[in-house]
Amino acid sequence: MSKKGSTIENRVYIFDTLAEALLNSGGAELLASPKDSERARAMKALADLAYVSCVVSDTSDLDAAEVRDAVLAGLAGPDAEGSPAVPPVPSGSAKPKKRRRGKGDKRS
Repeated sequence: MSKKGSTIENRVYIFDTLAEALLNSGGAELLASPKDSERARAMKALADLAYVSCVVSDTSDLDAAEVRDAVLAGLAGPDAEGSPAVPPVPSGSAKPKKRRRGKGDKRS
């Protein structure tokens, strides 16, 4: 699999895991809420998780503190010029790391 394909696969896997946790901890009720503000809050949380999934997957060659800084910079919002505050993705040759599921995880 190409690096790009592997990165996309990692993004999807990370997002799936994070979104499932959000939905299982009350996010599903917010998405089904009759209140627009609650549905918007749940959608914002899912969008933030999608962003985090991309940053984590795309920065596999950085250490944990650098990934944290990249995530926080992007979630802070646009910079002074109005451009999105998206951190640069390193162009290293490191392959994305595959995450392994624990023995108790029965999802396929």
